[in-house]
Amino acid sequence: MTTHLIIQTDRGLLCPPGDFYIDPWKPVDRAVITHAHSDHARAGSARYLCAQVGRGILQTRLGSTAMIDSLAFGEVVTHNGVQVSFHPAGHVLGSSQIRVEFKGEVWIVTGDYKLDADSTCAPFENLRCHSLLTESTFGLPVYRWAPSSEVFAEINGWWQTNREAGKASLLFGYSLGKAQRLISGLDASIGPIYLHGAVERMTQEYRAAEVSLPPTTPVSMAPTGTKWGGAMIIAPPSAHHSPWARKFAPVSTAMASGWMRVRGTRRRRAVDRGFVFSDHVDWPGLMATVKASEAEHVWVTHGFIEPVVRWFRESGLDAHAMRTAYEGEADEPEVSE
Repeated sequence: MTTHLIIQTDRGLLCPPGDFYIDPWKPVDRAVITHAHSDHARAGSARYLCAQVGRGILQTRLGSTAMIDSLAFGEVVTHNGVQVSFHPAGHVLGSSQIRVEFKGEVWIVTGDYKLDADSTCAPFENLRCHSLLTESTFGLPVYRWAPSSEVFAEINGWWQTNREAGKASLLFGYSLGKAQRLISGLDASIGPIYLHGAVERMTQEYRAAEVSLPPTTPVSMAPTGTKWGGAMIIAPPSAHHSPWARKFAPVSTAMASGWMRVRGTRRRRAVDRGFVFSDHVDWPGLMATVKASEAEHVWVTHGFIEPVVRWFRESGLDAHAMRTAYEGEADEPEVSE
């Protein structure tokens, strides 16, 4: 009989014996955070605990007054008899799976995760447990990711073509995680790389964590009269169609997102190119993760919850839905330059 170490409440995911919450969406006394994306890390809690490598980003996101403690990956802390540790999730810098153990019962809360290793964050770590709580942002068989090297080749080819045509290349991706991963794969010999202010702030945190990235310049630091033709500009999706984006004309626009796998998404986004590129686990990765965990019980949250639960039940697993306020790969809030 499994112990319900993690339960759903109106404030977030609660560990009752430990008296702490994981990624709460309302203020609590003790918040254990998987990563710094705004749907998982919200301001207002009295105290936070996160992975050490992600502490700087979390502090930037929550503000200088937030009280944040941190642990190295694999380090264990015990609270009220509950053992807690952080393990790499491969999603963004500092992203973690939370391992919770109490009286021999082990639960894993994955947060957001991906299996495809990249140079901007620690690779996903397979963990064994009794109960696994997994995201399902792209939990349908249609969502399968090509190797990132292939996507980078497509992006650099698009950039080169634009340069030859005298156009700027404006590429949209989340300011935290997606943008830095995109930057890491750019061929800086093609031309200069400029960053929107929101991307620049997060990129500074990556550089502070000694993540190797090509040289970049904030758009705000470009001299008056800069000719943008041939340049690559990385910006959050919320900058699309903004007055800020109009300065780069003539420009070709593109979106990097897992949603680009579905026909029609590029048209709805009104961009010239769509690159299938996600920091979330795809369908094969989701299946592989659950199998590797050897979990007896699987809990599914944010995304295609019902079909994933049904699939696992038909495969003989004890699977259930767990409703949360997490959004997966949705639009970022408006961010200013």
